[in-house]
Amino acid sequence: MKIKFFSVVVFSLMMFNVYGQSEKGNRFSILFSPQLSWMKSNHNAVNSNGNMFGYDFGFAYDHFFDKNYAFSTGIVINTTGGKLTYRDGVKADVGGELIQVTDLDYKLKYVEIPFGLKLMTKNFRRIRYYTEMGMFMQFNIKARNENSKSLKEEVNFFDLGYHLGGGVEYSVGGDTYLLFGLKYSSGFVDVTDNNTISDKTNLQRFEFRFGIVF
Repeated sequence: MKIKFFSVVVFSLMMFNVYGQSEKGNRFSILFSPQLSWMKSNHNAVNSNGNMFGYDFGFAYDHFFDKNYAFSTGIVINTTGGKLTYRDGVKADVGGELIQVTDLDYKLKYVEIPFGLKLMTKNFRRIRYYTEMGMFMQFNIKARNENSKSLKEEVNFFDLGYHLGGGVEYSVGGDTYLLFGLKYSSGFVDVTDNNTISDKTNLQRFEFRFGIVF
């Protein structure tokens, strides 16, 4: 089922690409973003236990409907996660074995599809500024703990949220730019799936974005 879903996503992006290349005012970016991520629960017995370093990389596609305004989407592989402390302990499926734990590190990997609006200034010599806002959906493809044991039964497959960001683009000649920016993302839905505690845990991220626009 997951393979069929990813095939549809990839095919849709390829068709979007073919259409976009026949129009004016479209562009692609290759992106790499180191990030700090953390998990936040709404339950007073579940506490965030620190940040986790990760990264994402992938492609972005901007379809300009005006000179300085574009719809933006893409596809990204997102390596992220967080650390939680359960005050009273919780039974968790770790590597296929149900055990009692107090601290749990979630090392997660997703296929992410962002979509939103990008606003850009005019060029000031070689520099222009941008801001972006929108939504994202992502689909879990790997979940492990600090000992590389599977946590797939403890993590929901789907995540949905919003993102805000901005930065600068520096022209290196023609239509090619170097991109530097910051981006904040926060989920709406519960990324954890544990039957022994009723809470909602959101995944939040702060990214440092680097890219090549062409």
